[in-house]
Amino acid sequence: MNLSKYPIERRYIAKRSNTRPGTRLTTGAPAFFVAHDTGNPSATAENHYRYFNTLTNRSASAHTFIDDRQILEIIPTGTSSDPAEKAWHVLYNVTADNERFGYNANDAALGIELCYGGNINFQQAYQRFVWYLAFCCNKWNKDPRLFIPSHKQLDPARKIDCDNALKSGGLTLKDLIADVTAELNSIANTPVPVADFTPLPVDLALALITEYVRPAWAKARVADKQPEAEHFHRLAVNLRAAASIDDQLRPLPSAIKLHKSNVQELVFRWLSPAWYQATAVKDTEAAKLAHDRANALRLAAGLPIS
Repeated sequence: MNLSKYPIERRYIAKRSNTRPGTRLTTGAPAFFVAHDTGNPSATAENHYRYFNTLTNRSASAHTFIDDRQILEIIPTGTSSDPAEKAWHVLYNVTADNERFGYNANDAALGIELCYGGNINFQQAYQRFVWYLAFCCNKWNKDPRLFIPSHKQLDPARKIDCDNALKSGGLTLKDLIADVTAELNSIANTPVPVADFTPLPVDLALALITEYVRPAWAKARVADKQPEAEHFHRLAVNLRAAASIDDQLRPLPSAIKLHKSNVQELVFRWLSPAWYQATAVKDTEAAKLAHDRANALRLAAGLPIS
């Protein structure tokens, strides 16, 4: 992959609560990348910069707009020295982003928009779109096959992007992901690994939720500690995603790598004390169970076992 194949222009819109609140992503670095199209045929990246820089009557925005001439970042993405900020590109009341990634997209993902239609040369815009998504995957070590959902996948009842723009060029989301993967592979001409982690066993994910996470969530709810309750909810979502199931125990397309911080919390908050308690009373079976559970969590995060 040629990391300087296209210039990235950074011209940020003014900070305004409904477009650019100026707050950092919850995850620090982007955790995934939502593929959008503008739904506004013939409007260029420059057109969208001007629109969002003056928008006052509704909450909406995205990080990057790409046409046949420009890759324009209008909200900081983290691709330069400016830390990534939030944008309003996926509704908070949809749940697919939480179920699949453990976060609301606005809090953890970049919104990347493909401009199309009118006088915009689709192929040239598409090539820049593919390259930019590959650039982001390379920068943050993400597999395109796991970390590039379309807006339609996250909000299927309302949205058809970026499938709508791709269809205008005779392409599908599957084609996009394949092209981003190929662009990324060209860095060393070697395949992108499907995963560098081991999916969490479903029975273990459900056991940890039942034994530890759900009681902690319930306790926080009773104490009216909403931030803590939301934290434990996200932890349960992440455990299920790491086991490739959703909250209804339906299979997901693939397992999502467990966050290192989740492993650290589960081990130090619950499994390590359980191991010490079992060891103190010479309960070797219980000690081994805690030890094996901790190692399964480490593998689900791509960490070495101990």
